This record gives sequence, structure tokens and C-alpha cells, in this order.
Amino acid sequence: MEWIHVFVLAVIQGLTEFLPVSSSAHLILPSQLLGWPDQGLAFDVGVHVGTLIAVVFYFRVDVWAMLCAFFNSVRGQQSIEGKTAWFIIGATIPALISGFLLHDFIDQYGRSLLVIAGATMIFGALLWFADTRDNPQKSLSELTFKQSLFIGCAQAIALIPGTSRSGITMTAALMAGFSRDAAAKFSFYLSIPIILAAGSYKGLGLASSDVVVRWDMVMSGVVLSALVAFACIHYFLIWLEKVGMLPFVIYRFVLGLVLLAVYFSRSV
Repeated sequence: MEWIHVFVLAVIQGLTEFLPVSSSAHLILPSQLLGWPDQGLAFDVGVHVGTLIAVVFYFRVDVWAMLCAFFNSVRGQQSIEGKTAWFIIGATIPALISGFLLHDFIDQYGRSLLVIAGATMIFGALLWFADTRDNPQKSLSELTFKQSLFIGCAQAIALIPGTSRSGITMTAALMAGFSRDAAAKFSFYLSIPIILAAGSYKGLGLASSDVVVRWDMVMSGVVLSALVAFACIHYFLIWLEKVGMLPFVIYRFVLGLVLLAVYFSRSV
């Protein structure tokens, strides 16, 4: 890797982890389109740690309240925050199971431009449908276990590059009748255990490897991805209520068409 790779990939991770446009697809694209070297496991772990720091710090008040309420609920003290914490845990399980069972298969067959392009447009259309349909505009306080499990099962689909974890969870939440703000926040809350699990899994792989790591590049990626992700969360929540999902849907369709053009031009 060169420093320009560090800068671009860290910015991509920070921007796309929480926007409904697929961070995994965007991190694959530089190597697919520009011939850049693979960023390596250490850098991948680093930028995920950066986005984890960003979302936990941004929602630090909510996270602390849910954490305290979770332990209180174990002692029999019930609250909305405690219930939400349990729902987040339940909604995370489908993605963990599917990730454990299908990770190698997806890694082998799901990283092609055709798969990324198809998933980008298909799930972009589904996001548009969910955002434009009439729904009751429910708040997170009205969330049920069944609805959280539905959103969690949708999150498992995000293993397919191009789907977007944040995009598919927001889509599911919108289809379940929640407001844009509630859908986005629950998606962000769900990202915490998933990023933590994925980072831990990759960290174990890194610990058992003998690859030489450029820690200066990794730490730069952590800091930059954290800063970009924090700003992204803040402005996305502001923009979401004013504009909705349409700009991201349009972007996904344009990106998908470009990827299809590149794929078929290579096939000729």
C-alpha cells in the first residue's frame, strides 16, 4: 500500500459504513477497477475499529443508557432502553450465524463486479420502495421483538457485497413502519455488535498470521475513518429528514450501471 491508498480507503470506509451504499463493495472496487493491492487484514481491522469508535462515541449517551438498562433488566428492572438492548442482541444473532456459515462462500463467489452491481441496484430499488410507501412513522419505543428479528434477518443478507448493511436494515425498519430517524438510529445501534464481532474475528486471524504490518498506516486509517464516520453519521441524520433516501437510491443505480458497463466491456 501507498499513503494515497491509506487516505482513500479510510475515507471510503468512514463514509460508506453508515450510508446505505455498501462499504464492502466500495472497499473492493479500488482493487477491481484500479488494480490497487489488497489493503490487508490489519488495515481492514483498523478502519473497522475507527468506524466502531465513531458510532459508539456519537451515541455514547444512548449506548451507556442501554448498557446500564441491560444489566438492570437482568436484575428484573424493566425499561425501554433495556428492552432495546435485548432486541439488538436478538437482531444480531442471524447475521452472526449466516456470517459463520457463509463467509467463505461469499468471499469466494460474491466479490465479482456482476454480483456487486446487481446487489447495488436491486437493494437500492427496495430501499426506494420502503422509503416512499406510507407507514405509521413509529418510534423505537414501539419496537417489538418480532420486528427487531425481521430487521436482524435482513441484516444477514448484507453478507452479499453491494447490499449495504445499513441500507438493508433501514429498508427493513422502514417496511416495518418506523420513521426514517428511528430506522437510521436502530441501524446504527445494530452496527456496534456487528462491527465488534467482525473486527474481533479478523483480529484473531491477524494475530495468527506472520504478515509484516505497517502500524503507522493502520493507525492513520483508524483515526481518519473514525473522523469521517463521525461526521457522516451527524450529517446523514440531519439530511435524512429533509431529503430522504432518494439521493442514495440514484447513486446506487448510477454506480450499478457503471459497474455493469465495466464488467461487460471486460467480457467482450
